[in-house]
Amino acid sequence: MFKALTRISRRRALEGAAAGLVTLGLLLWWVLPLGEDPPSGTITFSTGTRAGVYQEYGELLREELAKDMPQLKVRLTTSAGSQENVERVATGEADFTIAAADAVDTFKMGGKPVTDRLRGVARLYDDYVQLVVPPDSDIRSVADLKGKRVAIGLPNSGVRLIATRVLEAAGIDPEKDITPRSDGIDTGPKRLGHELDAFFWSGGLPTGGLEEIAKTSAFRFVPIDSALVAKVHAQGDAAHFYRATNMPESAYPSIQDGATVPTIAVSNLLITRKDMDPRLTEWLTRTVIKSRDGIGAHVHSAQLVDLRTAIYTDPLTLHEGAKRYYRSVKP
Repeated sequence: MFKALTRISRRRALEGAAAGLVTLGLLLWWVLPLGEDPPSGTITFSTGTRAGVYQEYGELLREELAKDMPQLKVRLTTSAGSQENVERVATGEADFTIAAADAVDTFKMGGKPVTDRLRGVARLYDDYVQLVVPPDSDIRSVADLKGKRVAIGLPNSGVRLIATRVLEAAGIDPEKDITPRSDGIDTGPKRLGHELDAFFWSGGLPTGGLEEIAKTSAFRFVPIDSALVAKVHAQGDAAHFYRATNMPESAYPSIQDGATVPTIAVSNLLITRKDMDPRLTEWLTRTVIKSRDGIGAHVHSAQLVDLRTAIYTDPLTLHEGAKRYYRSVKP
C-alpha cells in the first residue's frame, strides 16, 4: 500500500513538474521568443521636452529595450512635442515616437505625400490638458484668459495644437486676445506669476515638471468644463479625438486638495513607419507591453498601457510587426 502511494505521489510530482515547465515555457515565449536572436542596429526615438512625460518614458523604455535587445542602439532626441514628432517619423528623421492622436490626424489631413508612411504600434496612455495659474489669480475660466500672458506651448507641439482649439472655442483669438508665449513644461512653471499669468500643458498624469513645482510652490488648475469641450468638438476635424473627463484628485494631491478637475483628454500613440523592419517592430512592441509595470513605477501614466486597448491606434493602421505580436498573444 505504501509503495503504491509512493508511486502515485512520484507520478503526480512528475506531472506537476512537467506542467510547471510548460507554463514557464509559455510565459517565456510571451516575454521573449525562444531560440531567436534579438534584432540589432540603431534606431532613433523622438521624445519631447526635457521635463515632460514623453522624455521620461523614452529614457525608461530605452533601458528596457537594452535588456531585451542588447545589440540595439536607441538614440533619443528631444522635440517640441507631438506635431514635430509625427513629422520626424513621416520624413525618416526618427524611427519611432509618441504623439497624441489629434496631432497625428491633423498631420494626415495636411495632405503631404509622406502621410501614407505612418503606422501605429500601440495606444499608450491619455494626455490631460492642464491649465495652470497662480493660486491667487482672478482667472477662473478659459474665457478669463483674455488680455493675459498665456503660454500655449512650443510651436509644433501637441500643447500648441490643443491650446489653440480650446482658446478659440472660448471665443479667444490666440494671436490678438492674449499675449501668447511659447513656454513648455520645462520653463512655464518657473515663469508663472511674474512673466506668465497662465500656461497650458497637455501630458500624462502626473507630469514630473509639475510634480516638482508642487513640492515647493502653490498653483491652481482652471477647469475646462464639458460645455466648452462640446464647442471644441464642434470645430470638427481632429477635435473628435478629445473627450471630456476629470483629472483625478490623486494626480497632484497637494494642489487639488481632494478635488477633481474637469478637463480634456486625448490618447497617445506609439508610431513608426511602414518600412520599419517587422521583426524589430514586433520585438519592440513586446517590450512596450511587458515593461508596463516597470516603467509605470516611475511614469504613473504608463500603468495604463493595456494589451486589450493597445491595438486601437486610430487614425493609423497597425504596423505589420505590431500585428504579429498582438496575434501571437491573442487568447
